[in-house]
Amino acid sequence: MYEKLLRTIYQDLENSFEEMQTIRRYLHMHPEVSFNEHKTAAYIQNFYRKLDIPFEANVGGNGVVAYLTGGKPGKTVALRADFDALPIQDEKEVSYRSTVAGVSHACGHDGHTATLLILAKILLAHRSEIPGTYVLIHQFAEEVAPGGAKPMIEAGCLTGVDAIFGTHLWSQFPLGTIHYRSGPMMAGADNFTIKIIGNGGHGGAPHTTIDAVTVGAELVVQLQQIIARRINPTHPAVLTIGSFHSGSAFNIIAGEATLTGTVRTFDVTVREKIIEEMERVVKGVCFAANADYEFHYLRGYIPLINHEKETVFMARVAETIPGITEVAEMDAVMVGEDFGYYVEKIPGTFFFTGAKPKEGIAYPHHHAKFDFAEEAMLIAAKTLGTAAILYHNHK
Repeated sequence: MYEKLLRTIYQDLENSFEEMQTIRRYLHMHPEVSFNEHKTAAYIQNFYRKLDIPFEANVGGNGVVAYLTGGKPGKTVALRADFDALPIQDEKEVSYRSTVAGVSHACGHDGHTATLLILAKILLAHRSEIPGTYVLIHQFAEEVAPGGAKPMIEAGCLTGVDAIFGTHLWSQFPLGTIHYRSGPMMAGADNFTIKIIGNGGHGGAPHTTIDAVTVGAELVVQLQQIIARRINPTHPAVLTIGSFHSGSAFNIIAGEATLTGTVRTFDVTVREKIIEEMERVVKGVCFAANADYEFHYLRGYIPLINHEKETVFMARVAETIPGITEVAEMDAVMVGEDFGYYVEKIPGTFFFTGAKPKEGIAYPHHHAKFDFAEEAMLIAAKTLGTAAILYHNHK
């Protein structure tokens, strides 16, 4: 029904690639960290203002939501792109390297934003031919819990929306590929801090101290046993100690130590079991050493669980799009994503768009030299746009 229209949209997107690339590179050079993306939000607002597309600013914080209604009746479909950067120094030797010291788009959110902005521009050009309404969600603060999705939802960005689609440009998957998964796709992501309070002293007189380093070392070992021996092995879970800070000199026994880490799960009951076991282990190890402790656990993002109907629909749509060489089901990953809050409320799906650089090393996300093949933005735009348009015929 929309074959001719889609072919025209694909060509228009191809013709707009240079502008898409320019937007992405500008944002890449001017990154802002989570909850501080004021200039980025203003840039997005100005883009829609010039197109005369209505939008709401400051949605839930720095969020921007634009609205585009087609000339034919249909459903209301939301498309989401995030736009925050990370506190990571950009170490790439490229012309569009970050100009902000210690901050960079090391995860591809600049590409997500450029993709959605140009897709909006092309949809506007075909407004009379497209069905339904399109809610374009530009989300702040995906990288840091409590994140931007939840407050944007609470502010009403999903009101009246029938379904939502989102994607992540993924540098570890080949350019030209789409990767999807029905059900649990990305993990719930929590973090914790354990402070051990002992009694420091001279390194030559350990018997007069309560050594926080040895207590911390014991905790590192014992906490791993929670996943290995206390959690059903058919329920995926990860407990990682990410930092261990203690001591100040070679001949001083440290009186305090601080451990930080993360827990990743796909099931809320598994998460609560891990928290219960962690409290028991921390209390027991510290009691045995006569040490005190402080244990702080932050429940972060919920798991991202895709809806089966929308996931299957998107995968079938992707198979029809020129330039996509493979559409494959992927394994779930332990990376967190607050898109899970959207699909908790309404039907939808989140997928990965392959963006492996054509040359050089494909650095992972959150790496100081992270980059992606910019042509992947075209594939993402085509896939999101096609899914949004054809969803109006989806039963």
